Amino acid sequence: MIGVIGGMGPLATADFVQKVISATSAEHDEQHVPMLISNDPRIPRRPAAILQGAQSPLPRLMEIRDNLIHAGATALVMPCNTAHYWHADLMQGCRLPFPSIIELTCDQVTTKAADGGLVGLVATEATLATGLFQTALERRGLSSLVPTDQIVREFMLPSIAYVKSGQLAKAAPLMQATVHHLLENNAKTVILACTEAPIAMSGVPDFMDKHCVDSTDALARATVDLWGQIKQL
Repeated sequence: MIGVIGGMGPLATADFVQKVISATSAEHDEQHVPMLISNDPRIPRRPAAILQGAQSPLPRLMEIRDNLIHAGATALVMPCNTAHYWHADLMQGCRLPFPSIIELTCDQVTTKAADGGLVGLVATEATLATGLFQTALERRGLSSLVPTDQIVREFMLPSIAYVKSGQLAKAAPLMQATVHHLLENNAKTVILACTEAPIAMSGVPDFMDKHCVDSTDALARATVDLWGQIKQL
């Protein structure tokens, strides 16, 4: 079974699970991906830990990781981009496959930005500050573009907060404005590098498919592929 370290936030975890189901070619229940899902929202806040030195979520993340393993997980995934700041720590002493949403998403970007050009990033301040995506893109020969501080404060962060509180109608125009800002500043494609972002953009699926790479979808598709490999063993 695939162990899911979720709850960051709960709706983003639900979106990930839905995308795993949608990406699975199945005619019967037993052909779907079996998942053990921890959707625990009590994990200490990741941005506060990174930006302000607040309580680290790592001990709780490791506890959830170990609980999933003890419950029978044969691989792990974590549908939260900011939490991947601790991905290397979570890999310590873990022998299970545990793919990175950062690497998977950037791999997918290379097919959309094959001719080079700027890659826009929609992410929390903490994810942007860690440089997780910027570094991964650089390794692939791609340059990144981040939104201005004003766009982050006035549009992106409020949109993420609205998703977390279930106010999707308020989240949508703010997130769309953030993506348009990046495209208008010469981004060739935009990574939705926060798992709340694709939820806010879900009302414009054609636009999202054309201009964006959904990190949640990248992880979901990789999860389906991973389970296909595991069940062959």
